[in-house]
Amino acid sequence: MAATSKLIFLLIQGIVLLSVLDCANAQGLKVGFYAKSCPEAEAIVKKVIAQTLSVAPSLGGPLLRMHFHDCFVRGCDGSVLLNSSSNQAEKDAIPNLSLRGYGIIDRVKSALEKACPGVVSCSDILAVVARDVVVADMGVHWDVETGRRDGNVSNMIDALRNLPAPTSNISSLKSSFASKGLSAKDLVVLSGSHTIGTSHCSSFTNRLYNFTGKNVNDTDPTLDSNYIAKLKMKCKPNDQTTLVEMDPGSFKTFDGSYYTLVAKRRGLFQSDAALLDDSETKAYVTSHAVPKGEASFLKDFGVSMVNMGRIGVLTGNAGEIRKVCSKIN
Repeated sequence: MAATSKLIFLLIQGIVLLSVLDCANAQGLKVGFYAKSCPEAEAIVKKVIAQTLSVAPSLGGPLLRMHFHDCFVRGCDGSVLLNSSSNQAEKDAIPNLSLRGYGIIDRVKSALEKACPGVVSCSDILAVVARDVVVADMGVHWDVETGRRDGNVSNMIDALRNLPAPTSNISSLKSSFASKGLSAKDLVVLSGSHTIGTSHCSSFTNRLYNFTGKNVNDTDPTLDSNYIAKLKMKCKPNDQTTLVEMDPGSFKTFDGSYYTLVAKRRGLFQSDAALLDDSETKAYVTSHAVPKGEASFLKDFGVSMVNMGRIGVLTGNAGEIRKVCSKIN
């Protein structure tokens, strides 16, 4: 009995210690972290992003996606930016091969290094850039917590294991997000980022051709038949290069139209359609598939991005501040 009581006591101590460590880690992030060390940091990022999107507006979606792909693998530590001499880094994993905008991150980093050498982390750059591309695409502004430091490990296997696939069902999606401390609401809200950007046909053509694996003409029954016809005009079987708008007619504007599409069974990916297979995520889609739901979505998006930006962060003396985002110091 005494031994059992001691074991329970030790378990409780362990849980309390983990909670304290988590709180300490979270406290390492704050809005305005660079207020004294690099007061112009966010203004510098905003300027570079504004210049970039004025000439290459299609980079908005990929730059937003890069922050997500960073945070879901080893936490928000900038590891998605690291190069590998043997092509075994996160960026070399199949889910990341379509990422674009690394050169823009390098431009931002160079500008910050010129103004404040060795101060602003690459992981924080990804977080601020994600906010600024949303704002530039007529989305919402939110206060970004900063204070992250950069990790020095990047492995393609980690990316393969942790990034949700566009073919994911709702159980897999909820499990993936829950493992990162994110809720079902975060899942459906962050899925709304598909309102900007494009996708290669290869990410969804399985829904257009031989969906059951028995007949080349079989299509995904959860996808609107009229939409299937339009997609087939753009994407032929085995097409690896063609890009398709994820939010047709509005792919450069960050708005709530994504939910209207999903509600009409016109979400591009199986992971979009999966949002209708859960009562909570379906309720959110339905209630925001109307014009009056847009303001609520935009507010929620900022909150969920802050939540995502806290995943597995390195703060204090952990990690490093990289001088070049693609290289360990």
